[in-house]
Amino acid sequence: RYEPTWASLDARPLPAWFDEAKFGVFIHWGVFSVPSFGSEWFWWYWQKEKREPYVKFMEANFPPGFSYEDFGTLFTAEFFDPNQWADILKASGAKYVVLTSKHHEGFTLWGSKYSWNWNAVDVGPKRDLVAELATSVRNRTDLHFGLYHSLFEWFNPLFLEDATNAFKTRKFPTSKSLPELYEIVTKYQPEIIWSDGDGNAPDTYWNSTGFLAWLYNDSPVRDTVVTNDRWGVGSICTHGGFYTCSDRYNPGHLLPHKWENCMTIDRSSWGYRRDARLGDYLAIEDLVKQLAETVSCGGNLLLNIGPTHDGRIAVVFEERLRQMGAWLKVNGEAIYGTRPWRAQNDTVTPGVWYTFSPKEGKVNAIFLDWPISGTLELGEPQAKLGETQVKLAGYKELLKWVALGEKGIVIALPQLTPKQLPCQWGWTLQLTDIN
Repeated sequence: RYEPTWASLDARPLPAWFDEAKFGVFIHWGVFSVPSFGSEWFWWYWQKEKREPYVKFMEANFPPGFSYEDFGTLFTAEFFDPNQWADILKASGAKYVVLTSKHHEGFTLWGSKYSWNWNAVDVGPKRDLVAELATSVRNRTDLHFGLYHSLFEWFNPLFLEDATNAFKTRKFPTSKSLPELYEIVTKYQPEIIWSDGDGNAPDTYWNSTGFLAWLYNDSPVRDTVVTNDRWGVGSICTHGGFYTCSDRYNPGHLLPHKWENCMTIDRSSWGYRRDARLGDYLAIEDLVKQLAETVSCGGNLLLNIGPTHDGRIAVVFEERLRQMGAWLKVNGEAIYGTRPWRAQNDTVTPGVWYTFSPKEGKVNAIFLDWPISGTLELGEPQAKLGETQVKLAGYKELLKWVALGEKGIVIALPQLTPKQLPCQWGWTLQLTDIN
């Protein structure tokens, strides 16, 4: 059994499914999806920091005295079709999904007993959005279902009172944050608890170790659940399950601990923005590059989309997800279930990232630019004459190659028209029988 101490909790092995999955989809959805302007931090920027664009936006478009709470009734979700969402998630090639059950605004997407009149069952959609998505994902896909949960809430009076008392009092975690965590685990049995928002309070204030000990010992998901590292000031990149370290974290080198790169398709927001332009969205080439870099360095990629207040996944997000799925259909063997190789990227040719498939004993070289010369030089693999075989994922015939001394190999790529290429945006060479 795990003790409620970091020493004990950090010793728990991460359930194997998480490292094998490699790719997940993050969904930021909530009342902030109603103004859908600027950022999911809309309430804070408008009311607390009083940032000019937010103040002007409210003055120009809403009557005087309109409060953030008034957006709650406008969060309608009338087009939310959880089956359609599940089908898009499945088509993306992702192996897990993480939904924001509650962001820093405190609004819960389920009918929480601890969030009276500020939840999706009492206000707005009048639906349990968490339950609906969980059911569809489990019925229609093999994705693992996870939930994001914010520890703190910007404007909750109990939290503000505790903060004023320098967190010597614990009214907020005992009456709101912790009961919600137990509630979502018991009710929805998520296989990921993605915690966030420590509110500058230590993990002792949140009783994070007490909750995690229960989660790992006695909860209905104790054997399969994975957690991240955001459990109070000082725990990020140090304690918990997998490390996130910071948003959009991509170190570019191997880390000794399992980590995740959580990032957004929209370059500047996690929630939906009506004012976003095409150039604000990352192209599929950018996303494939992120996936290859992340997985080669031992990480998972958690790619975020922000649905609209009425429950649609915007077409640009759907397209990116389906493109990822199309790429993974051809190159999935170089991603899922792989381990980092002895080299993460190539020393001679830039834009080449390595992974290792332990079952087949294959080294995968993912290259992001098709060379004009028709040959690809790799500085890292040590090929063996008469034994090493080189294959292009999605192409039938073996490729010709020559070794370069003790280390290095030059590979002749097949001469293919754009139509004949097995995929776009990046390709995988599978090398067997190399040193």
